[in-house]
Parts: sequence; structure tokens; C-alpha cells
Amino acid sequence: MRITRILMVIAAISIGAGLYLTFTSPTDRLQGEFTRIVNIHAPSMWVAFLAFGVTALASIMWLIRRTNAWDRLAEASVETGVIFTATGLFTGMVWGQAVWGRAWDWADPRMASTAVMFFVYIGYLALRRAIPDPIMRARRSAILGAIAVIQVPLVYFSVNLFRSLHQTQSIRPDGATMPDSMVIALLVNFAAFTLLYVALTAARIQVAKAEEEQAADTVPAGDAVTPPLLSEVEDV
Repeated sequence: MRITRILMVIAAISIGAGLYLTFTSPTDRLQGEFTRIVNIHAPSMWVAFLAFGVTALASIMWLIRRTNAWDRLAEASVETGVIFTATGLFTGMVWGQAVWGRAWDWADPRMASTAVMFFVYIGYLALRRAIPDPIMRARRSAILGAIAVIQVPLVYFSVNLFRSLHQTQSIRPDGATMPDSMVIALLVNFAAFTLLYVALTAARIQVAKAEEEQAADTVPAGDAVTPPLLSEVEDV
């Protein structure tokens, strides 16, 4: 619990620093103030990719080790990843409406593939809640979690593989397409959102452990009732 609190504090400080740089960094000449959305949109999608990658790794490790810790990590990471994916989709829609004049276009490969990824992981969470048996739930979830991660590279490289409203990556091995001050602000927000992911996932794992311990300590209603002994019946 103490480590989780420390992570939350560090994440909050980092988010504050990222927001400060977001509102003090320069803007694009054409997009104006809407340029600042990139400091929320891009880090949110990065964390979504990270979260689903961790889920895939935890799912594979559960299939190998069959331990609850890996199953808890997989579930917690998906829940956090879905939150950040929703944030990325929302900020992308706001940005698109302002810059392109439309909030959504199913013909755009980045938008369509991101939406599909979002609903697949919503389905992952629904699958977990539909299976009462913990072993069967963990096995089926692990299989889906290990396979579904193939969407991550498809979403990321969709702007390179197909014609898209989206621009290609702003930070590439051959350099950045934005000023250094904007790059610094973006990188700080990447780090801040990553810390927030770690903190939220750690907190969710602790909640899952507490739920499992409570379920183990709970006596089923039927077990509280015992049939009378035959000698007791005969005495009556």
C-alpha cells in the first residue's frame, strides 16, 4: 500500500509538470491552441499500447506458470489500458473536429483500427465477468490476451501502411518534425502517463488481491447450515 501511494504521488507530480509544459510550449502555426492536445492524445495511446503489451506478456506467463499473480496483472493492465484508450479516442475526436472538420471517419485506418482494438479489450473484460470458474476464466482470458496484442502494431503502423488523415509519427529515428521545446513537453508527458499507468495498475492489483482474500474467507450460505444428528432426532 505504501509503495502504491508513493507511486501515485510521483505520478501526480509528473502529470503536473507535464501539464505545465503543455500550456507553456509553443503551438503549431496552423493548428494553434489545438496543438496542445497532442500532449494528452499521444501519451494516452502509448500507454494503451504498453498496457496491452503487458497484458499479453502476463497472459503468456499465466499459461506457463498458472499463478494468480500473472492473471491479476493481465486483468489490471487491460482495465488501465481501456481507460487510456478511451482517453486517446476522445481527445483524438476533439482534435479531429477542430483540425479536420470531422470528429470521426471510419475510412481512416488509424481511427478504425483503434476503435476495433478498444472493443476487443472491452470484450476481454466482459469475458472475464461472464465465467464464474476462476481457472477457466484465467485460461480463456490468457488465450485472448496473448492473441489480441497483434492489434497494437497494426494500429501503430496503420498510418505508414495506408493512406490516412493522420500524419506519420512526429518523433522518428531520423529526427522530429516539431521544435525541441514541443518534443520535450511531449516526452515529459509520455513519462508522466507511464508513471500513472504503473500506479493505477499497482492499485488495481491490490484491490484484486483483497477481493480474492475476502472471497476465500467468506463462508458459503449452505455451509452455515448443518443437518441434525440421527441421535438428536431420536431423542426428540
